[in-house]
Amino acid sequence: MKKNQIILIGIFVGISALIFFRVSSNKKAPVKEMKEAKTTMFVPVSEVKNVQRELQLISYGQVSPNTELDISFEVQGKLEMGEIRLKPGVKFKMNQLLYKVNEEEAFFTLSSRKTQLANLVISAMPDIELDFPSEKGKWLNFLDQLSPEKRLPELPHIKTNKEKMFMTSRGVLSDYYAIRSLESRMEKYYYVAPFSGTVTEVFSEPGSIVNPGTRIAKIARTGEMEVKVPISLKTLKQFKTEGKAIFTDADGRKLAEGSILRVSDVINQRTQSVDVYYSVKPNKDEMIYNGQFVNVAIAQSAKQESFAIPRAAVREGSVHLLKGDQLIRKDIVVIGNKPDTLFVYGLNNGDQVVLEQFEKSSEIKKYKGIKR
Repeated sequence: MKKNQIILIGIFVGISALIFFRVSSNKKAPVKEMKEAKTTMFVPVSEVKNVQRELQLISYGQVSPNTELDISFEVQGKLEMGEIRLKPGVKFKMNQLLYKVNEEEAFFTLSSRKTQLANLVISAMPDIELDFPSEKGKWLNFLDQLSPEKRLPELPHIKTNKEKMFMTSRGVLSDYYAIRSLESRMEKYYYVAPFSGTVTEVFSEPGSIVNPGTRIAKIARTGEMEVKVPISLKTLKQFKTEGKAIFTDADGRKLAEGSILRVSDVINQRTQSVDVYYSVKPNKDEMIYNGQFVNVAIAQSAKQESFAIPRAAVREGSVHLLKGDQLIRKDIVVIGNKPDTLFVYGLNNGDQVVLEQFEKSSEIKKYKGIKR
């Protein structure tokens, strides 16, 4: 009887141990799978198969101002407001005072130097009256015009080398040209608008201390815009032959017209495209904004290999490709479009292109593709 009980107990313990180990092993698998799921991201992809298509020649570009400048000073001091308070988006007119640097100390230094020059001329007048009596009048007239608050008058015309050597020995000429240099420097305390335009960025506010070369603001000329358009080498000739182009938005609505300003002689090695710059003339009642993306089309068509992808797959002229379990960016050239589709050039057959754009995360260690 005892022997049978021992056998039964042994069988029970064995079965219990087997069940325990089975449950334990099953618990570890989901943890591992969950951990793997957190570090792996599934992305929709499509295998590239380029196809010959007859397409209207089209590309894309971003509007930028023809002229864009950084405001900075060549002098140091406290920044002060000009005629208007500049903030991003504020418009200004040509020759308007935009900023100035406090010039009080420089002004008093200049006034002091003018007074010293007057003293030098006054001390030289007795000798001028004796040695150059005919020249006395012009130097007296120069003294009458010399004022600390006014610009330096023109230096009297010196007729002879003897007179020139005399005025040089008295230090009059060296002081005169030193003051002219200070007056020229005084102009650098003011920044006058070189054109009519708009403020795009502001880096320093009135009241701050600026050093020579400090960026204070960025301004752009209004009314003169251009578009940089990447054109594939295969279609560059047609674009150059046509010369003119039509600009549309993403919905195909015509915004503006333009013509070629210049063509770069440098090739983008990644996309094998050349940058072509177009002028922009907006249509009536249409506004073109700095930084706006536009489609660029010409009245010609051509056969070219391309691949169709959703608009959502392209961001700033590039797409994501799945290489192994990692994503890489690749530049492409848009050569045609439909409402929700772009025809692009620059992808190789067999590439796995990601059909959506998203921000990469440091938590994601690898990516897996889901074909569509």
